[in-house]
Amino acid sequence: MNTQQILMLMIVACLTGCSGKQSELEQALAKQTYTRTNVMYNEAAYVPAQCYTKTQDEQGNAYNSCYACHANGKRPNFINGTDLQLEYGFTAAYLQTNRWKNLFRDFSAHTQSLTDESILAYVRQSNYFAQDGEIILADKLKNPPKKWDANNNGKWDGFVPDVYFNFDQNGFDQTPDGQFNGWRVFAYAPFPGAFMPTNGATDDVMLRLPLVFRQNNQGQLDLQVYQINLAIVEALIQEKDISIPVTNEQLYQVDLDKNGELSSAQKITYQWAPKQNEYMNFVGKAGELQKQGELKVAAGLFPVGTEFLHTVRYLDLNQQQQVQKSARIKEVRYSKKVSWNNYAQLQNAALSEIKEKHDFPERLRTFKGDSETGLYTGMGWKYQAFIEDKQGDLRPQTYEETVFCMGCHSGISATTDLNFSFARKFNNQQFKNGWYHWSEKSIAGTTETKMADGRAEFQTYLTNNPWGDEFRTNQEVFNKFYNPDTTAKPAMFDALKHDLGILMLPSAERALALNKAYQAIVAEQSYIWGRTPLLAPTKNVHEFVESGTPTGLQVILR
Repeated sequence: MNTQQILMLMIVACLTGCSGKQSELEQALAKQTYTRTNVMYNEAAYVPAQCYTKTQDEQGNAYNSCYACHANGKRPNFINGTDLQLEYGFTAAYLQTNRWKNLFRDFSAHTQSLTDESILAYVRQSNYFAQDGEIILADKLKNPPKKWDANNNGKWDGFVPDVYFNFDQNGFDQTPDGQFNGWRVFAYAPFPGAFMPTNGATDDVMLRLPLVFRQNNQGQLDLQVYQINLAIVEALIQEKDISIPVTNEQLYQVDLDKNGELSSAQKITYQWAPKQNEYMNFVGKAGELQKQGELKVAAGLFPVGTEFLHTVRYLDLNQQQQVQKSARIKEVRYSKKVSWNNYAQLQNAALSEIKEKHDFPERLRTFKGDSETGLYTGMGWKYQAFIEDKQGDLRPQTYEETVFCMGCHSGISATTDLNFSFARKFNNQQFKNGWYHWSEKSIAGTTETKMADGRAEFQTYLTNNPWGDEFRTNQEVFNKFYNPDTTAKPAMFDALKHDLGILMLPSAERALALNKAYQAIVAEQSYIWGRTPLLAPTKNVHEFVESGTPTGLQVILR
């Protein structure tokens, strides 16, 4: 049986065996087009399902996973979401109903119909690369299907995927003919909760700065210049010193390590205090534009034109039955910074959101843009994505499916310039300073990350949320770190200090089960009802909750 036949069996099994009101789903999907952007099943798709979590169990015990997203933001993120740890803040009546129906559905008929061999065959087939090594989407978008053409001008005006996942020893991507395309991959600590592989997906992230950051003063491509400028951006985002290969500062006429002389530097020293006349200076063409006032720079902010590409993937297994990323891609997520907002503007945006909720509590958020060119956050970035269609091929997300991304990337305190990953990038004294792909080195064996106050990040998360996922459904994680009587296993917490893989990587059995659960959603295209793979209907999420209802949490975590 070939892979295509396996896929068709999967689809038939889901359409005939998955529970839920199929006619209701079909009716909702019929309204999902690429051009009619004002038609949405869930007009509040920007509010993630995790926000409806019951933070108390039936015995009254409280678990806080909320703090990871809803704390007090660090400048230039001026959002303070600590109140959402204490009460459900759904001011609009519309928000009080949880429309993420897939959380409560039973997909077991579909998952039980699939063998481990069939799901592995599916996830190991690339839907990104054609047999000749070219990018399938790039070819399709040269002459896009009419239904993808949101602005109806006969061509594709959005982002065209151009990453080849052909990384050199420094993490730079190369095209088949050996050209560098500006993308650089990096490794990072997964964000606590849903994005940990144990909860359903592997992923990777690439970064690309505008062309001027890759050019020397003569306008020529210079990878050393690019590496230095990337390290400067990293120092500005993480607000700390970043180690670099030994560099002759005289070549660039910039004091990178801030020691007062142009000599040999081994680090980018973070020093940003404009009121005290302390700045960070780029090198090459970007440095020239900065001196001319044509390139804006600030701590915690990316340069205009910065791009990120994020792929979300299934859980594959290597020969040792250990989890690795799959060839098949669930989603290709793309973002680009298109305009500059200074600190005052960003603070005003955060305060305006508070005022908006007070003055117009029933008003929902709306987003400009479309499925083709992307949706705009109103804070300088646009987001666009591709997702699997019923046959497993990648297609553009609809307007509503992209709105799903917008809340987390423009409305919580956890991001740095609306981005999650780069502030969490591995660097000093770590493997290749963090410039590598997960296929080169697994997260297994990676030392646990620390929070700003020195606390171990994931031990803190597990202490406040022992299941390791917002819905408290990951029994495997609970069993690893806790006894049946809910007392902790000190040896496991101690082991976590030296090996993040203990938490991050699920068993082979769980990985395959999660793959099957997600494929059920793909087969019926029910992303508008949620795209989180669960092994059983969850009991720890509200289907309806009134605004102002106490969460039961008594202490605000920061």
